[in-house]
Amino acid sequence: MPDEKKVAYVFPGQGSQSVGMGKDLYEALDSVKALFKQADDAISFPISGLCFEGPEEELRKTVNAQPALVLVSIACLTAAQELAGKALPPAEFMAGHSLGEYTALAAAGVVDFATAVYLSRERGRLMYDAGLKEPGTMAAVLGLEQAVVEEICRQAGVAIANVNCPGQLAISGSAGNIARASEMAKAKGASRVVPLQVSGAFHSPLMQPAVEGMQTALSKVSFRDPAVPIIANVTAEPLTYGTQIKGELLKQLTSPVQWQRSVEYMLGKGTKAFYEIGPGKVLAGLIRRINRETEIENLGDLASIKALKPAA
Repeated sequence: MPDEKKVAYVFPGQGSQSVGMGKDLYEALDSVKALFKQADDAISFPISGLCFEGPEEELRKTVNAQPALVLVSIACLTAAQELAGKALPPAEFMAGHSLGEYTALAAAGVVDFATAVYLSRERGRLMYDAGLKEPGTMAAVLGLEQAVVEEICRQAGVAIANVNCPGQLAISGSAGNIARASEMAKAKGASRVVPLQVSGAFHSPLMQPAVEGMQTALSKVSFRDPAVPIIANVTAEPLTYGTQIKGELLKQLTSPVQWQRSVEYMLGKGTKAFYEIGPGKVLAGLIRRINRETEIENLGDLASIKALKPAA
């Protein structure tokens, strides 16, 4: 890939997990084996076995899915750096979707890998507990303009949780209010409204009970300046200093993920190629909806990493 072509690494969030993820990398590379052991030790729980064998119902739980995705995404990055050589260009920017922001912190050297796994486990636990204290749910709204969805949210008493790409937003709130908002969205012409299988109203004020516990967990951590700018979920602006990180991670719990604006920021700064590093292809699909001209590579397993070729 030519030197002038700016590259961003993006890391997936909860929902991209699947049983068996990372196993091919684990079996192929000693460096990845070491990561899986570090992760198990960091949270005193055999998360590696859950990644490889499931059961899916356990892996899907917020408290498990979050550290598992950080683990496997960093395993994918480590494998790509080891196997792909110059076929993997260095990143000018990094960004993660919701939980993926914790993967970006580890990838950019803000925290070490074990700390990122530990923090993501705590985040998952606290978000689940918040969902018990303030019950809620989420739904994806497809085919409506953001301004229309914002008005529906005001009337129904719910919040926008994710602005993913044009025509795809997620809303978050109490179950009754989400049901009401969903009917309103359909009446306004939404092409689909899809209930999401989550344990709470993520990225909404109903996650406030998680903030205090997360503040305690983050207060024990020293955040280094990122090696490359991380585009923040909350502001869609670059985080360039370690001192900015804690506030971002706390606000992120109760604020919408501005993914579309984050991608648009990176595009506006000259990013020409995005590497989705981790399980699944969710972010690739969103980025294509934002800009069909951009180049996208998925590095989610051993085969895709080995297939990576240097650009002409």
